[in-house]
Amino acid sequence: MTDDERQKRGERVFDAVYGGVVELPPAAERDAFLETMLGQLFAEVWSRDVLSIRDRRLLIMGAIAALGERELFGIQARAALAKGELTREQIDEAVLTLTQYVGYPRASGLRAVVKAQVP
Repeated sequence: MTDDERQKRGERVFDAVYGGVVELPPAAERDAFLETMLGQLFAEVWSRDVLSIRDRRLLIMGAIAALGERELFGIQARAALAKGELTREQIDEAVLTLTQYVGYPRASGLRAVVKAQVP
């Protein structure tokens, strides 16, 4: 696969993962970080069919929760809801379960973001 083909596949998979919740900047405005992310993370990892996008998203939500990344958790929750991968009730249940593993202070912040940003 050429670099151009890899970038195009990365863009398609990015759109499949985020469904408009997160927009990519135009190609002319992307830096090396974004190009690498598209070519590796999305074209090579998220595109694999061994796990579904929903499964990968749940793994990412767990990792993000453990890191205390509230805003990123909110982005993933909104994308999961928009893509029909998770319901609001399932997102709330994920936060409840994660609380036991990441602790109440971190989970409290995640819960606040979900309540504020996820319909």
